[in-house]
Amino acid sequence: MRKSRCARRAFIQRLSAMGIGSMAMGFSGALLSPRLAASPRGATGASQPEIGAQRLSLAKLQAWEALGYGVFLHFGMSAFVGQELPDGKAPASTYNPAKLDVDQWVQIARDAGMKYVVLTAKHVAGHCLWPSRHTDYTVANSGNKTDVVGALVKACERRGVLPGLYYCSWDNHHLFGSLTPRLRKWEKAFTTSLYQDFQTAQVTELLTNYGPIAEMWIDIPGVLGRGYRTFLYQHIASLQPDCVIMMNSGISDGSNYNVSYAWPSDLIAIERNLPPATGHVRWRTIEGKRYYLPGEVSDPIGKEWFYAEGDHPRPDGQLLTLLTETRRRGANLLLDVGPNKHGLISDEYRDALMRLRKSAGL
Repeated sequence: MRKSRCARRAFIQRLSAMGIGSMAMGFSGALLSPRLAASPRGATGASQPEIGAQRLSLAKLQAWEALGYGVFLHFGMSAFVGQELPDGKAPASTYNPAKLDVDQWVQIARDAGMKYVVLTAKHVAGHCLWPSRHTDYTVANSGNKTDVVGALVKACERRGVLPGLYYCSWDNHHLFGSLTPRLRKWEKAFTTSLYQDFQTAQVTELLTNYGPIAEMWIDIPGVLGRGYRTFLYQHIASLQPDCVIMMNSGISDGSNYNVSYAWPSDLIAIERNLPPATGHVRWRTIEGKRYYLPGEVSDPIGKEWFYAEGDHPRPDGQLLTLLTETRRRGANLLLDVGPNKHGLISDEYRDALMRLRKSAGL
């Protein structure tokens, strides 16, 4: 018990150092290899640094940038039905990881040199990895009833890693009259006010029941519309003022930002791409104001976001290039690693991550 109190005290001290309770949580660029620790740029002059119109201070955003390297944990119903974008009709009992070990995920992430994690709390299938009060399509009614979100946050506290959560606005199970992009008709997709009330309630659960969250990922924000998206951004910020908010702007190198699809956001998404060779441009002018917007590359360790049989890690050299070039070009890398249907990160993924840490000098 005493050891647990000491671990928690140390964890809270790390949180307070940056602002996530407050957010930098004690990690700095010094924990990265010198050749991977990209120096945040953006000052207009040595004596007169630009402040910017963004919600979070430069100090907090640069502390997030200094984390450098995290893991994206895609886990949930998709792994059990063998589809990245399920129709949401599989019964909750389909989800049933027999050997679920969330602590293993976080321990591997920490041992691989990663400083933060982002878990898919709810993906396209609509199945929730926490016992939400607002639907019965959750772990509470599944083969394995573990509150995965709660287990993740506790494991992060034990291991000294920062917890982040992902929430998908495309939900094929909870429609509430919405038209999702299920048939690839992106231009016609929308969400109703009833669905938006549901999303607000669930995001509120996630950000009030589990303590400080370092990063909140909102995927497919375009279906929310500018008005609700602005409300949701402000609501997340009101619940956790030091949380970094990602409205995923989609597959691109981050050079052109789609304001109508993803604004407002604290970060720019760089999905399945590297930043431009000239480097990620942090300072952006959006609707007449200047903002400091760090970049985050997200890319899977293999080909698929969720675990799939036969989806092996990329060659070591490719993973090394992904990590070193992402950092050299001034963005964070959120490397996706999907736990398998047993609820474990496979040995071949773990081994690839450890070789990457060694070759990158982390």
